Amino acid sequence: MYQIIFTKQADRTLRRLPRNLAKRIREKLVQISESPYGRHNNVTKLQQRSGYRIRVGDWRIIYEVEDDKLVILVLKIAPRGGVYE
Repeated sequence: MYQIIFTKQADRTLRRLPRNLAKRIREKLVQISESPYGRHNNVTKLQQRSGYRIRVGDWRIIYEVEDDKLVILVLKIAPRGGVYE
């Protein structure tokens, strides 16, 4: 199982979200930590930069996987429109 680490920006965003949405995002991240590349999690590799994207409702989670350290680094959590900027 991979360890989940949040950037300061991602952590701040997650703490400011409504409780039910934050819970859904945390549950999805636990699934990702068990299988970071799994197709069943609707994981998409980013094309313009390194990393992966997962969708939770209208929100997107951008993360990178560090296999050598068994770490998932959550870079950004944002609504669909502004996540790629």
